[in-house]
Amino acid sequence: MNRKLAGWIIALIGLVALPFVHRDPYHLHLMVLILIWSFAYTSWSIMGRFGLVSLGHGGFMGIGAYVTALLWNHLGVTPWIGIPLSMVTAGILALIVAYPCFRFRITGHYFVLVTLALSGIVLQVITATRDYTGGSLGYTPHRAPSGKGLLALQFDDKITWYLIALAVWLGGLVVWRWIDRSMSRHAMEAISEDEDAAAAAGVNVTAEKLKITLISALMTALAGALYCQYQMFISPDTVSGIAVSLQMVFAAIVGGVYVALGPTVGAIITIVLAEVLRISFGTKAVGWDNLVYGVLLVLFIIFLPKGILGSVIDLFKSPRKPPRGHEQQTAPIARR
Repeated sequence: MNRKLAGWIIALIGLVALPFVHRDPYHLHLMVLILIWSFAYTSWSIMGRFGLVSLGHGGFMGIGAYVTALLWNHLGVTPWIGIPLSMVTAGILALIVAYPCFRFRITGHYFVLVTLALSGIVLQVITATRDYTGGSLGYTPHRAPSGKGLLALQFDDKITWYLIALAVWLGGLVVWRWIDRSMSRHAMEAISEDEDAAAAAGVNVTAEKLKITLISALMTALAGALYCQYQMFISPDTVSGIAVSLQMVFAAIVGGVYVALGPTVGAIITIVLAEVLRISFGTKAVGWDNLVYGVLLVLFIIFLPKGILGSVIDLFKSPRKPPRGHEQQTAPIARR
């Protein structure tokens, strides 16, 4: 067993044991939020790392949350079925929006604007259908009758939710790692460099982009559904809209979009920052977190484009020594 694998196993054992050793409800609450948002940010980074900058993920997260809650409240459909249905809904919407963009090569800032419109539309639909969704006042899933908490995916125990969120977060890392080691990664890197060259080399550009987009949308919808079930209250501002999409972009870039644990570092920063502002300033600090996100995002793009974790990894990487005689071999070529 190599040291890296042993380190991961020890870290996993520590994370599983954490809620049984440290039972403080508030700290466990923060850990659950960090894990759920880490999974959401990881979902965004699956697209973002290949240059597909999306501002529509707030829409996917909102669909995951609201479809699950609406099916439970109005039709009595258990979240165990409602969550997959909400993911399918988000996936279909992602394909409907993404296919014309990729088919007709709507890229760059034009693609960003299309996804921005998607996020805004989902937010407006949720707000406009207030008779069903509660509009801007928010929405609360019905409490399950006594003894049916498992059927309704509702648990009062923080430890249970921590273990669920931990399992989902680990699943997100597995998907990230799977993509990183698959042929899709090489195809998407080629596409991000030059679509024409990638197509000439035999890469199905549209199919590869759609595959990455679909995986990202499905995961984001799952994050929204879990957030809804854990918090038992959702509103358009907390799970959908442009602000949520920008929060995902900020966290992934600041943490490190090219590193598997980068979005997790971003989640720790965003959750802790929001809690510090809430505790320190209360209602006077409403919206300040978005302002801080914007300022920090500009600074990180300029000075730390690889994010915190990516920059730290680069700092501790030992530079490779050139092979013996490399200077002597390349010198004559340089003189020519």
